[in-house]
Amino acid sequence: MSTPANFDGKAPVIDVDDAVMLLIDHQSGLFQTVNDMPMTTLRRHAGALASMAMLAKIPVITTASVPQGPNGPLIPEIHQNAPHAQYVARHGEINAWHNPDFVAAVKATGRKTLIIAGTITSVCMAFPAISAIAEGYRVFVVIDASGTYSKMAEEITLARVVQAGAVPMDTAAVASELQKTWHREDAGEWAAIYTQVFPEYQLLIESYQKAREVEQTGEELDSQRS
Repeated sequence: MSTPANFDGKAPVIDVDDAVMLLIDHQSGLFQTVNDMPMTTLRRHAGALASMAMLAKIPVITTASVPQGPNGPLIPEIHQNAPHAQYVARHGEINAWHNPDFVAAVKATGRKTLIIAGTITSVCMAFPAISAIAEGYRVFVVIDASGTYSKMAEEITLARVVQAGAVPMDTAAVASELQKTWHREDAGEWAAIYTQVFPEYQLLIESYQKAREVEQTGEELDSQRS
């Protein structure tokens, strides 16, 4: 059975103080090839990862594959949601880890835990993940913030990266692992991130807010009105 690589017997959970987020090739052209999930879902999840990195004060490194060509530019919300993100231009390398500037940016953080999402999943996410594991990094791959051209491709890639020692996660799980507790001053901002992951969560927030409003103002219930 495959086990997570480079954790040395420790629990394979994200250490927020050791983490770097790598958002690779989330580009408008490549998004048009995604068929394993709705493009709008992928786009929300990628933006949500950027938002949570900003809240958790995690470094973010982005890169794009020939953004001046058919692969298109990075979706803008990543750098909007994470203004501290560092963009690294590549020189045609398909595997971002083959670009010396990209690897140098990761090493400059001094951190050894990588949270990776990318489009296309089987290439842009998987290739750097496997390369980083081979160099001793602890790697978490965010499957539902990475998109590819078929469900089969997603499943094959998931098997491959797990065999290599990566830890697969979904976007909401990443948020919860970084957040750790609701007993924090920025809890409302974390709640807003969950509405990016699953918009239905906004309904829960609205219901809760209304219940608190009724409690605090003593609003008369409709059933009590004459």
